[in-house]
Amino acid sequence: MKGGSFFMAKKWGQRVRNWMANKMELPQDVMMDLPRITMIGQIHIYIENHRGLLAFTDKELRLLLKQGQLLIKGKTFVIKTILPEEILLEGKIDQVVYITDNSGGTK
Repeated sequence: MKGGSFFMAKKWGQRVRNWMANKMELPQDVMMDLPRITMIGQIHIYIENHRGLLAFTDKELRLLLKQGQLLIKGKTFVIKTILPEEILLEGKIDQVVYITDNSGGTK
């Protein structure tokens, strides 16, 4: 059960991060490596802590996350700022969707 011990260690590490975030009063996004998304209405979205730009058109933005992807759909998109882990998108935002890999496979 070599693979089983890997998953147990992974779950234990996640529990430790949760506990540390609670006890040290740290933001969950920092400890859990989650994206931080700030939206102003439907015209402006700022995403921090992503893993890279996968696709961009004037109607769609797709970002790689630690676990899955973030898909943003709308119209007249313009990237105002792009940094290694941050992006500022403007336009008319219609949808923000998390895409997760539920296949259960390991990578």
